[in-house]
Amino acid sequence: MKEIITKNLNLSQVEAVLYTEGPLIIFAGAGTGKTRAITHRIAYLLSLGVAPWSILAVTFTNKAAAEMKKRVIDLVPQTGQNVWISTFHSFCAYFLRIESQKINLNPDFLIYDFSDQKNVIRECLSELNIDEKKFKIPTIADKISRAKDDLNLPYDMASEAENTGNFLDITISKIYELYQKKLLRAGVLDFGDLIMQTVLALQQYPELLKRYQEKYKYIMVDEYQDTNHAQYMFVKLLAGKHQNICVVGDDDQSVYSWRGADINNILDFKKDYPEAKSVKLEQNYRSTPKILSIAHQVVKNNNARVSKQLWTQNPDDGSVEILKAENENDEAAKVVDLIWSNKHNNKYNLSDFAVFYRTNAQSRTFEDAFRRSGIPYVIIGTLRFYDRAEIKDIIAYLKLIHNPNDNVSFKRIINTPRRGIGKTSIETLEKLAVGKGISLWQAIPFANEVGLTKGAAASLNSFSQLIKIFFELKNDIYIKEITKKVIIHSGYLKELETENTFESHTRIENIKELISATSDFEKRSPDKSLAGYLTQVALIGDIDSLDESNGKVTLMTLHLAKGLEFDNVFICGLEEGLFPIGESAFNPEELEEERRLMYVGMTRAKKHLYLCWSTERTVYGKTKWNMPSRFIAESGFKDEFSKNFSQNFKTYSGLNKVKFNNEENFKSNKKTYKATVAYIDNSDYNYDEITKDESLYNPNEDSNPYKIGVLISHPTFGKGKIIEKTGAGNDLKLMILFESGQREKLLARIANLTLL
Repeated sequence: MKEIITKNLNLSQVEAVLYTEGPLIIFAGAGTGKTRAITHRIAYLLSLGVAPWSILAVTFTNKAAAEMKKRVIDLVPQTGQNVWISTFHSFCAYFLRIESQKINLNPDFLIYDFSDQKNVIRECLSELNIDEKKFKIPTIADKISRAKDDLNLPYDMASEAENTGNFLDITISKIYELYQKKLLRAGVLDFGDLIMQTVLALQQYPELLKRYQEKYKYIMVDEYQDTNHAQYMFVKLLAGKHQNICVVGDDDQSVYSWRGADINNILDFKKDYPEAKSVKLEQNYRSTPKILSIAHQVVKNNNARVSKQLWTQNPDDGSVEILKAENENDEAAKVVDLIWSNKHNNKYNLSDFAVFYRTNAQSRTFEDAFRRSGIPYVIIGTLRFYDRAEIKDIIAYLKLIHNPNDNVSFKRIINTPRRGIGKTSIETLEKLAVGKGISLWQAIPFANEVGLTKGAAASLNSFSQLIKIFFELKNDIYIKEITKKVIIHSGYLKELETENTFESHTRIENIKELISATSDFEKRSPDKSLAGYLTQVALIGDIDSLDESNGKVTLMTLHLAKGLEFDNVFICGLEEGLFPIGESAFNPEELEEERRLMYVGMTRAKKHLYLCWSTERTVYGKTKWNMPSRFIAESGFKDEFSKNFSQNFKTYSGLNKVKFNNEENFKSNKKTYKATVAYIDNSDYNYDEITKDESLYNPNEDSNPYKIGVLISHPTFGKGKIIEKTGAGNDLKLMILFESGQREKLLARIANLTLL
């Protein structure tokens, strides 16, 4: 059996597959067959007689989990079906529901998405009389999520904030405390809770931890470089007894620190498990030697990495090209032309092409260009099917039927379709609920006490009766039938039909598709319950919806590209200030992550890679003149970099004002100009050679102390960082990002700033 399982593996993969006892770390470079190694290792364990239910494999996307499950079943049809392979969040949702009674959790808990989370935070701000303009809801939501990633409860955040005296964090800790109380009262968890509450349960209930440690004797973790502290602790706790933990990942592809991922989890694995065996997968099966070579030239500039270099036996029949454009529209037009020519000359399908960019805002010009040229495309990471208003409305009905104490869903549908229950009536009911410490649903019987109009009170009671009817049915019929009854008997479909517009017909089509989705769920899932469906919907990610055989060009941000591959890849917007983005050029850790993101994008390409940049770009209505990204030079195109820098410099010499990376570099004064270029931290560039016209170049920087990246304090706005400068002397203006998330443009001479 061993020979059969290892037959088509390389030596490093075989080494990883056959090492079954004790901790193991597999450094799996891009395209090196890590999924093959994981699935064959599971198959080998099963061939040794290991019980399938004692193996747990976790990853980050439903797409990856489904692929792993399919491969294991193909390898071991009889027992592979019983191996638990899922995402972290899916496993923890299952754990919390199964063990809910033991850990004092509502078994009917709902899972709030980011939109629901923001609505609850908005309620908290209102109740705490906190100005939403001063404390941005997305900033608060992110702070709370990061606290949960770090296993910090409201008390922990408050204690830390008090110690540091950080006013923003002190305020957010109060919001966090009320936010958690609201979730508890409604019987709801958010994404962060799924992992955090699982870890807390394992820590607080020793008998529970012992049972799950005994159950899962072999644990495998995919994409370990993307784990946050809570996920790290979850894995460490489960593996605590048998130590048969195998983690697979690539430190060079760690690009999610902004959502809590800690690269040190993979870099420090041997500190936690000193006896761990280490295996490197370096043979790449995806890309050409040329692509791998230039990708390595970029990522080797990072310090925080394990030394490795990918190689391949693939023929070197592809290409790597620099695509220079005049502006963002020219960039999109050039990409369209290349896609058409490659499609026809090389017989590629449109689904073989992908366009990557650093920010979502960059997609517009590509969308316009593709529409004009008639090229079908799909954008990943924008509005998902389940984020459309009509779908969220029907899902809100289903959530309320499952858990009537869900205030967010209640407020979304109480007057959808219109029932004559206006904003004032809802606010009155909400005050009643807050005063009594109950949910909006529980407050309906008391509505007559607060002076609602007869019409509003009657509509509330009618709505209550409708939900009760649905509630009584939820355990007797499957999700498809419940959904159909909600769409019809709520009056939602009738209102859209009465509207009779193009938009309403489109929304009706989407609702019909939702019925198809519930039908598909019933066919595929052993759990056909309302709870099972709502859990699945909550855990669907952006990348899970990607259909790689759709005959369309794929557009997406680089962060969503991980795990994918395309014959032809365009990495666009390769300009200083855009990629690497903003201030990351001034922060070594952030710059290394930007470089890893570039590496991820480059290694998605199988045959052809295009590195695209524009000499000017209009962003938010302002035109900026650009230097090519340092990543172009690091890729081995230093001549290209130097040539374009020199050309750009001479072009700029006739302009009154231009900007390089948000700094004022030129000043009109009888054709005498300053250029501040020293912020590019690369000793290989010889600026004297690049700018030979010494009459145009003055290396002396502006003598004022307000530099990009400098920390300051303002008497009103608090602490902040300078992120942009315009003007000079008495007209010097500073764009400052404050700790509250606020951005303010201030005149330096009167701003009363203190340097920190």
